Amino acid sequence: MTDDADRPVVLAVDDEKRVVQAFEIWLGDGYDVRTATGGTEALEKLDDTVDVVLLDRHMPDMSGDEVLEQIREAEYGCRVAMVTAVAPEFDIVDMEFDHYISKPVDESDLRMVVDRLLDIQHYDEQLAELYRVVQKIATLEDEMTDSRLDHHEEYASLLEERERLRNETREQVGEMDRENLDDVFEMIGSR
Repeated sequence: MTDDADRPVVLAVDDEKRVVQAFEIWLGDGYDVRTATGGTEALEKLDDTVDVVLLDRHMPDMSGDEVLEQIREAEYGCRVAMVTAVAPEFDIVDMEFDHYISKPVDESDLRMVVDRLLDIQHYDEQLAELYRVVQKIATLEDEMTDSRLDHHEEYASLLEERERLRNETREQVGEMDRENLDDVFEMIGSR
């Protein structure tokens, strides 16, 4: 079994206690699950360690829409899935969630969404790191002569890091089935 410190953190937020208890049972074996029964409590339990937030839209103290807005304003790096009985309308166009699930939801659907959001988060972080390394290489190549670059350890290590990240990205994409890959690109394109 994986150490709890290594497990992804999921924050389940719903004003119905039985709903967050179900989410905790369904996800507890693979994730570190935190629960909150209101928006204010959710924001108190939210920190940089949270990977995914499962968020109801209608709650009495603070709506899920307001919680989502505060999550994005605070620039938490987590992914957010709206898990709600509220039928989607055009108001969702301007909302910065990553996935929308209409209730009722079952365990397999919930796990699938959390897994996909974690895949996207990892892929997004990996692409960002690859971009940073590529930019460093390009900057050095623009400013320095080839002979100076050829004899520098840090430059060589950047080239190795670029190759490693490219291979990991290719490998990760190769492991995804076509449906999951389409979902990843659809979600990445929507952000």
